[in-house]
Order: sequence, then C-alpha cells, then structure tokens
Amino acid sequence: MPRRENDPFASFNFLLEIDGIVKAGFSECSVSSSESNVIEYREGNEAITARKLPGLNKFGNVTLKRGISQDMDVFNWWKAVRDGDIVRDESMSVVLLNEKREEVVRWNLINAWPCKWMGPDLKANANEIAIESLEICHEGLERQ
Repeated sequence: MPRRENDPFASFNFLLEIDGIVKAGFSECSVSSSESNVIEYREGNEAITARKLPGLNKFGNVTLKRGISQDMDVFNWWKAVRDGDIVRDESMSVVLLNEKREEVVRWNLINAWPCKWMGPDLKANANEIAIESLEICHEGLERQ
C-alpha cells in the first residue's frame, strides 16, 4: 500500500550529522523536549488571578544508544569533555529519513556537547548486545 501524504513517518530511519557529515550509527535516539517556564505575576490592585508570563526556555538532553564496537569516536568525544576540553558543536543534527532514505525532518542542536556517557550492563548469562549510551546537552533546538 503506498504511503499517504499525512501518514506519520517511522522512527527507525535516522542519522546523526556533525558538521554535515554522518558520524555514527545509533540504534536509538531520543530527541529532547523543550519547554518555556511560566512566571506567575500579580500586582496588588489586580484581579485575584495571576498573569502568566513566559520565562526561561529549557531544552532536554538528546540520548543516543548503540551497540559497543571497536569504534572509539563516541567515547573519545566524551573523554575530551571529561578531561576539560569542551568543544561546543555548532552544527549537529538528528535527521529523520523516510522509507526511501530521503530526509524528511531535521532537528538542529545549538551549541551541543556530550555531558554523559554510560557503558553497557555486562551479564555472563545474558544473550543481548552490549549497549553504550551518550547524552548530549545543548542550548537550543530548531526543527526544519
């Protein structure tokens, strides 16, 4: 059955781009949330209902997960931050692809850098892939 124009896209086709280059494959990516804090304000001579004003904008972290391999790029990126060399990436994107592997949605992260790395849970009696996780914090999110 052909895809209809208003059908939602599947979530399993995505890329992580840094400076326009696809960096690494990940099995899971959670694009962050964003919210605007609400400031409630009322002066003494106003009605008993407070006004609601926009406050600071907050952006949640992006979490990437993948199976551990010989590729050290992700870990070395986190290690540089851990060692005090924080380089904020100005052009990082999570790209959603359609069934034909064509770009359909892009989320651009502003001033992104890795803030957390988690290694795998290792179990001798388990039959699963060893997964590493990388959390990326940022100062803004734009959707194209």
